[in-house]
Amino acid sequence: MGLDMVEDKPLYVQIAEWLENEILCGNIREDEKIYSQYQLAEMFNINPATAAKGINILADQGILYKKRGLGMFLSARAKEKIQHKRKNHTLKKLVEEVVVEARRLGVYEHELIGMMQDARKELDEHEK
Repeated sequence: MGLDMVEDKPLYVQIAEWLENEILCGNIREDEKIYSQYQLAEMFNINPATAAKGINILADQGILYKKRGLGMFLSARAKEKIQHKRKNHTLKKLVEEVVVEARRLGVYEHELIGMMQDARKELDEHEK
């Protein structure tokens, strides 16, 4: 994933979300050291302070913890914390937006469910 320099979302938030995605995909495991702010800055061609701000978001949420002099590490149950947060905030908001748009368009519940099932099938086929 690259960062979207024109997206409304600040770069440091995009860094935090990118790290969350890495955790959810299993690329970073519990008690494993994560990328430093300098590594992230080099990877995404951004200021190290911006990368640090993204890291600090996750530290403030208890997803990361600091080992003095060694860096930041992934907390126990971090993956579950991220899943819980995204289900109860991000996904819920997206679903509410879809339901509002479906109402505007006169799309009934069974049609919406069918669209979701079709989308899931397409994703499953792409992953094969």
